[in-house]
Amino acid sequence: MRAQLARVDAVLVQAVIAAALSFAHLHDVASAAGQDGWKAWAYPVSVDLLLVAAWRRLRAGDAKAAGWCWFVIALVASLGANVATAGLLDLHQVPAWLRILVAGWPAVAFLGGTLLAHSAPAPKETEDAEDQEDAPEVVPELPARPALEPTPAPPAVSVPVALVEHARKVAAEHQTRTGAAIDTPTLRARLGVPAPMADAIAAQL
Repeated sequence: MRAQLARVDAVLVQAVIAAALSFAHLHDVASAAGQDGWKAWAYPVSVDLLLVAAWRRLRAGDAKAAGWCWFVIALVASLGANVATAGLLDLHQVPAWLRILVAGWPAVAFLGGTLLAHSAPAPKETEDAEDQEDAPEVVPELPARPALEPTPAPPAVSVPVALVEHARKVAAEHQTRTGAAIDTPTLRARLGVPAPMADAIAAQL
């Protein structure tokens, strides 16, 4: 835990030192370009704020092209001031083009900060597609099949009483002769009647 705190503290100290040096270099360039007083101190603040806004847009993952564009612009302004104050630029005789860049920087920083802070994020089409895939599939309802009508029972066969009596005699004679009860096919063959009537007669025996 202590080692981690020491590492974090070292990073913070390094970041503070680097920010202070960059802040001072931007102030010196702005002051040499004719922006004196509080205006010279406002220039490094605008550059750092633009860097922070661009970095936050990159971390958010929205409009990365715009985020990288303004991040590079602010980084070039910061690095340019650092290089210019390293002896490559005579701060007592600043060229006209640098004065123009310094004078126009506030408008550029204001435009970049406004676009980064207030532009609406792009709609996420992937999430909409996933929501549509997760939605339950609607299955069309099939029409109900009509109920099957019950098969009508066969009409009852009317058997004459005399035929039933004759069938009893035939059945008794068959049992006496064979020792077994007469079956329906034999009864039908002996009486010469259709199958439904034979079944009706056998049911009454």
